[in-house]
Amino acid sequence: METKLRRLIIFFVAIALTSNVFAQNLSNSFKNSYAFEKKGEYNNAIEAIKKNYDEKSYEINLRLGWLYYMSGLFTESSSYYNKSIMLKAYSIEAKLGLVLPASALGNWEIVKKQYNDILKIDPNNTTANYRLGNIYYGNKDYQNALKHFEKVANLYPFDYDATLMLAWTSFKLGKTKEAAVLFNKVLIIQPDDASANEGLKSIK
Repeated sequence: METKLRRLIIFFVAIALTSNVFAQNLSNSFKNSYAFEKKGEYNNAIEAIKKNYDEKSYEINLRLGWLYYMSGLFTESSSYYNKSIMLKAYSIEAKLGLVLPASALGNWEIVKKQYNDILKIDPNNTTANYRLGNIYYGNKDYQNALKHFEKVANLYPFDYDATLMLAWTSFKLGKTKEAAVLFNKVLIIQPDDASANEGLKSIK
């Protein structure tokens, strides 16, 4: 019995030591990777992380997603961000990360899906709401754009970008009175704003 107990203790101590060594190596990998990234040496930054690659590590996959994006390798970046999402399904940062290479590749359906997935988790997420509003606005789907811009403007009533886009969206929907109020509000937030003045002239 004592021999078995001793073996178990040795076994768990060995696991703990291995885990500590891996954690230290990974910490050094990230430290070196950050240093290379700061110098713009993205390939070296990637290699520093890959020395201790673990496909089950959310942090490693997320980091590689970013570095491959910065390297201009958008397909590879998407792959690692997708792995991060698979590991942490509720991660908003990973979904926002995937938007970067997806946008660069022109995969707008993937972009919209990420924003909608984020809003299922966090309906008040201002980044997802504002960017999704811009996508709908660009597609001339002003009704859906309005919904998202209103959300941001209600949460941040003195925000320049949300107020301006809400004003233009209201104008496009023929809500000129609301648009005029919003354009004037923009001029309080940012006096002499060219876009707001253009909007007011368009109403007159």
